Amino acid sequence: MATTVLESAPNLGKLYAKAAVTARGRGGELPDARLARHGVVVDPAHLADYARVCRLPLNDVLPATYPHMLTFPLQMALMSDRSFPLALPGLVHVRNRIDVVRAIRSDEPLDLEVWAANFARHRSGAAVDLHATASAGGEEVWRSTSTYLARGATAPDGAPEADVEVTVGELGRVAATWRIPDDAGRRYAKVSGDVNPIHLSGLAAKAFGFKRAIAHGMWVKARVLGALSGRLPDAARIDIGFRKPLFLPSTVTLSTARAEDGWDVAVRNATSGTEHVAGTIRPH
Repeated sequence: MATTVLESAPNLGKLYAKAAVTARGRGGELPDARLARHGVVVDPAHLADYARVCRLPLNDVLPATYPHMLTFPLQMALMSDRSFPLALPGLVHVRNRIDVVRAIRSDEPLDLEVWAANFARHRSGAAVDLHATASAGGEEVWRSTSTYLARGATAPDGAPEADVEVTVGELGRVAATWRIPDDAGRRYAKVSGDVNPIHLSGLAAKAFGFKRAIAHGMWVKARVLGALSGRLPDAARIDIGFRKPLFLPSTVTLSTARAEDGWDVAVRNATSGTEHVAGTIRPH
């Protein structure tokens, strides 16, 4: 598998614009390629903006979800390339698994690498995993797997069933209630660069089959971790399934329960009880 090292982060706005004009689901196999960046240093101002939007504590250790900010542009470059078999516009993030191998200082230079794998069948179309790693001093310190769903797409013959379900225990206790405004998607897009139109406006979201704009799954995941700050291990496995779309605006509840020296969590609509996010946090 060939690895291409990029000197700088791809421009996400340009990638989305290109994909909107040229991308179609082409089918075929996943590209046998990796993208990487070396010696990436975190911008303290960007980290502060991210922490503020996601309501995370700001200190000298990176939040578990922050390396996703660094690897996401590489993932998008891979998915917007003509060799990628699924159309980028409308792809929906349905699961994200993060392993924090150890606490990462915010001033540590990081080597990043991403690749695609596991082209799979899904009841609503086809899914693919985007893998990402971050290393410091030659040691892997963080990794993630993001599963994306392309509605209506077709996986290759013989493809396995997509693994998108995260099992949690009983979660009856409501720990918090959040009122999420209609501009939450735009505010997170500004700091993350994830300008997928399904998050930005109701009109754009309707073009992809959603009744209103929907919240970014990774923003909801970060909000959950922010609510549990101070109660999480430095090294952790955080596995979150994005179940039903969280429409903007909404009022939701966060439910938590201790489990296996970690936590089970769920975010649900405060009125209907619809489950938007469910997941597990365990010591690594």
